[in-house]
Amino acid sequence: MPLERSIARGGTVLMISFMAEPVKKEERISSSPQTRKTLIEKLDNWSDWSSWDEFYRTYSGFVFHVARKSGLSDDEASDVVQETFIGVAKNLQKKKFDTSQGSFKSFLLNQARWRILDQFRRRKKQYDREANIHGDFEDDERRTAPIDRCADPAGPLIEKLWDKEWQEKVMDLALRKVRTMVSPRQFQIFTCYVIKGWDPERVKSELGVNAAQVYLAKHRVGRILRKEAARLADEGKQ
Repeated sequence: MPLERSIARGGTVLMISFMAEPVKKEERISSSPQTRKTLIEKLDNWSDWSSWDEFYRTYSGFVFHVARKSGLSDDEASDVVQETFIGVAKNLQKKKFDTSQGSFKSFLLNQARWRILDQFRRRKKQYDREANIHGDFEDDERRTAPIDRCADPAGPLIEKLWDKEWQEKVMDLALRKVRTMVSPRQFQIFTCYVIKGWDPERVKSELGVNAAQVYLAKHRVGRILRKEAARLADEGKQ
């Protein structure tokens, strides 16, 4: 079920609706994405719900995975996603991100990082309250370790996780784009052989193709994929 948050803009209250959970990967790769710059620019139009929906679908799972791998629970990570995208909406409303200046990757990281740290701080406060109530001071490591590991907003942990997940996101987006650039048959062969790791004999048997078709799909689709992934990686640095 979508969650709705209101954001005031020039005296008008806008309802921004985000889904309660990040969408599944197989749902995210169903169509070709807009370029990062084009999509961000369209978000300035508050009535363009399709672009807001695509933006959320493209990056919500990414933020969720980083939050989870930082040590948060599913519920805490879901809160991070919601708060991050509300923060993105507010910053775009106030023109605090310019597609011609700065890195979108860094912009989104900054939006997510503080929300992740906020969750750790909330968790620590809750542990401290429980310890004061129950007099339990023997579990200091459990109460303090997560926030200690992430206490520095510029520290290496979150950024390391971010970079790893970002690379996977770039490949995911590149695959979505490449899917629209080659024949469905070649993409199917490439997916089975390269992505799923089937051996050539299984690909030939189950898809009814010959060895030449398998290796042609591998090299042709692979070349396009590498080129598209490189383009998207460069775009994210802009």
